[in-house]
Amino acid sequence: MTDIDKAFQDPKAVFTTPQAVLDDRDLCHKEKVAILKRWEYDARELDVAEEENMGEPGEGPHELRSILRALHDLGESPDTEHSPPTKQGGE
Repeated sequence: MTDIDKAFQDPKAVFTTPQAVLDDRDLCHKEKVAILKRWEYDARELDVAEEENMGEPGEGPHELRSILRALHDLGESPDTEHSPPTKQGGE
């Protein structure tokens, strides 16, 4: 059984890859999207930290591409009409 609460807080602690989220039969579509969007946010945060020479190098663009591909597979597409106010996509 998937620890959904933990996955919402730290997807990498529960899943090895974004594809593993897609493959999890315990999760509904909405939960998969929420987990992947959290993972996307975390990946963008790491990218910003790396750009600012803070922290350890992470997975980089490859991880973000995998996350975005998984979201696309779920029918989610990025909002191309609006630029995010921060690099992480937050406000």
